[in-house]
Amino acid sequence: MSLISPILDWQRAKLSALWKFSRPHTIIGTSLSVLGLYGMALAPAAFSPASLTDLGWAWLACLAGNVYIVGLNQLTDVAIDQINKPHLPLAAGEFSRSQGIAIVSVSGIVALAIAIWQGPGLLVTVALSLLIGTAYSLPPIRLKRFPVWAALCIFGVRGVIVNLGLFLHFQSQFGSGSGIPPQVWALTVFVVVFTFAIAIFKDIPDIEGDRQYKITTLTIKLGARRVFNLALWVLTTCYLGMAIAALAGLPGVQTVGLIVTQLGLLALLWWRSRGVDLADKKAIASFYQFIWKLFFLEYLIFPIICLFGQS
Repeated sequence: MSLISPILDWQRAKLSALWKFSRPHTIIGTSLSVLGLYGMALAPAAFSPASLTDLGWAWLACLAGNVYIVGLNQLTDVAIDQINKPHLPLAAGEFSRSQGIAIVSVSGIVALAIAIWQGPGLLVTVALSLLIGTAYSLPPIRLKRFPVWAALCIFGVRGVIVNLGLFLHFQSQFGSGSGIPPQVWALTVFVVVFTFAIAIFKDIPDIEGDRQYKITTLTIKLGARRVFNLALWVLTTCYLGMAIAALAGLPGVQTVGLIVTQLGLLALLWWRSRGVDLADKKAIASFYQFIWKLFFLEYLIFPIICLFGQS
């Protein structure tokens, strides 16, 4: 028993470190986007156990790709993270550099292997995501050094590639039609704009390390208050735009439900934004996580509203 207990403690510590290494908020966001797009592609077709298998493989491929992207970013940012995010496993010394490289390498290989097996739609989605994620973090390109390119990488992957690529993949697997319907375009535009807000907001608490290592961000150029206000108004545009689209007769959605939920989430955003102290790193990080929760909610709410819109 005395030998087993330390082994179990070591395993729990490594699993906890792996969970932190995967950046849980991105894992949740990826999982909900896969599930939401699966639901939207499946709606016109009959449910079957085979469709759940397709969902499972796509989810695993996207999760592995997610770990590759966020893990590579940590591998190239250890010194910066020791200032900005000292709790992360590489910065904290919970993983060695070689362990980090192994996790990232295996994750990338698994993501591509599953995507190749599952078909061209998923392969294009995963391959493009990994390629852009690599260019974002890895020298000499390292697009994260440039605010515009960094933002384009983030909302290009989460907004355009994931939404359109996964929908088309599921649609081809289910034989549920051809082409991208208006409601998927609406969700894609919403997510593109929303992830732009995430992309610019995420650098607010990291200003100290970014400035020291010459990573140019909008926060460094414009200041924390201006970027905070810009992100807030970008998110406001998202919700008002979706509500206006519903009023204009967006097909395939339950109009009243979409308007009420979008305006309700907008009100919640402004209520939560009151009194955020931009001098308090914890307060900024908390609000950033709240924005991610709003992102999660959209992938839960919108497919359900689409489902009711077709009933």
